[in-house]
Amino acid sequence: MMKCIVRLNVFGVLVVRGGDGVSEEELVKKAEVISAVRDYEKRRTRRKGRMVDFTVSPSKSDDKILIRVITEAKSKSGYVSVDTVREMNNILEKRNYDKGILIGKRFTEAAKSEMERENIEAVSERITPHFKLERLYSTIDRCVRNLCRAKCGRVPMKESDCKGYVDGHYSCDVRMISDDASFHLEHGWIGFLEMDLAKLLAMEKL
Repeated sequence: MMKCIVRLNVFGVLVVRGGDGVSEEELVKKAEVISAVRDYEKRRTRRKGRMVDFTVSPSKSDDKILIRVITEAKSKSGYVSVDTVREMNNILEKRNYDKGILIGKRFTEAAKSEMERENIEAVSERITPHFKLERLYSTIDRCVRNLCRAKCGRVPMKESDCKGYVDGHYSCDVRMISDDASFHLEHGWIGFLEMDLAKLLAMEKL
């Protein structure tokens, strides 16, 4: 039987999670968050077995980047192994990728060392992507503005112009996420900001 982790988050809300930590969906969302913050344009998405490959490029460059998400590790321990890293590095070399990003729940120490040696960026439930807090928040703000235009036809000039929050009640998910993000930025909670952005990106797809 899978064990569950029960804890209180920073808001005092009870959270129940499976013992395996982040879900497959959350790992894929990390790739989408990275692409949004770094302004990567998606060329191709390929799902195969226990992995999802995103081929992306910076909007102002012809560089080709592979973001590989390991949705399920081969080992029973759940750790991504050094063999998986070497397999990815072979793909990077054979297909002339300029950069590689590997996302998994957790990595063995040997896998971490191999990624550092081969200059492959590692992202996991404990290793956050390399970008500044301010850039993450500016991406959130851009998404909020896009969704405001799509939903209401315009971006409010001031807070009181927004009808998504009236008399202490939220009627708009975009406004609620926007307010949450402002609070998370104030406290420097980058993990929560990543989740805010992931929610907004999902809303843009609807």
